[in-house]
Amino acid sequence: MADIKQMQFGMRLKQIDRNHRQLAKGYVTSINHDGLIIARPHQRASRAPLRAIFLCLLALMLFKGFLFAQLGETAYDARMAQLGSGTMFEKAGAYVMTPDPATVWIAARIGTYL
Repeated sequence: MADIKQMQFGMRLKQIDRNHRQLAKGYVTSINHDGLIIARPHQRASRAPLRAIFLCLLALMLFKGFLFAQLGETAYDARMAQLGSGTMFEKAGAYVMTPDPATVWIAARIGTYL
């Protein structure tokens, strides 16, 4: 029985240490209905929200598909060749804007509506 009590005490100490480490990074206080002040760890946003990155990539793919469908394959390739012979930034843009299978697929779907 004493071993169980010691284990429970050790687990409680670990929980208190973890809570203290989290509160040391920042906390928000609130007052309970009975007047007790409660400190909770501050919820920080992640540094690179995956949803925003995903939406930016999706927008880029849709933009590439729209341009590919609007200009046509030969005109699009000619513009990418012209862009690829420019400055370093233009070459990087040409690399990003090269048509891939997803772009061609999106252009085929969008092309039916244009």
